[in-house]
Amino acid sequence: MDGEVLREDQWEQIKPFVPGGRKGKRGPRSDGRRFFDALLWMGRSGGRWRDLPEDRFGPYQTVKRRYYRWIEMGVFDRLFEAVSQNPDLEWLAIDATVIRAQAQAGGARPKKGGAQAQALGRSRGGFGTKLHAVVDALGLPVRFEIGPGQQNDMAPAGDLVAGLACGKVLADRAYDADSLHDLILDEGGEPVIPPRRHRKYRHRYDKIAYRQRWSIEGFFAKLKQWRRIATRYDKLAANFIGFVKIASIMMWLK
Repeated sequence: MDGEVLREDQWEQIKPFVPGGRKGKRGPRSDGRRFFDALLWMGRSGGRWRDLPEDRFGPYQTVKRRYYRWIEMGVFDRLFEAVSQNPDLEWLAIDATVIRAQAQAGGARPKKGGAQAQALGRSRGGFGTKLHAVVDALGLPVRFEIGPGQQNDMAPAGDLVAGLACGKVLADRAYDADSLHDLILDEGGEPVIPPRRHRKYRHRYDKIAYRQRWSIEGFFAKLKQWRRIATRYDKLAANFIGFVKIASIMMWLK
């Protein structure tokens, strides 16, 4: 399966940011590369933890516990920041997509955060999660955030583009709001957003540049080739977005 195993050059790029693996008195403490390959298998196949091939990756319980520990330690955040240092900011594209969730994704215990920690909700598309993302001019992810399925596209838009000094920001008319326009202009960019039909003043926008908005759609299409992401099974948002970060890291490592 393409992307299931790290190449040597890919491993060398992320190796300095992977915890563990240093030699102790009894030899290497852990095999970070083997563990990361196990997560790639999980993300690509969409299988259950117990389906992880033990002969290749070891006991699934060990891999599962380590995955949760890396999330708590913020390892995937550091890896993503390390590989995405130089985005092409000629333009940015922002959009959101709904990811359907299985019924088993619901029902997290209250002590783990309940509904807020799950980022699940019902919309016209059914029970699921909404993934908001920003990609650069090459279609590579720069920032992303998840929320419940019924969340408005505009809700996290300001936080996603704040602090990103780019040439243009491309978005569909769902993002046509004065607050976002002003924020983009304050950052030195140009909003390329079609006006809503009900607007009295219909501002102009660069229709030629708007054609490049396909880059965000292409990102979502590539992301949903990862079966663990295309359908959500994880109860907690942090565990689900961990695989989104892994897929995004692999896109940058290509």
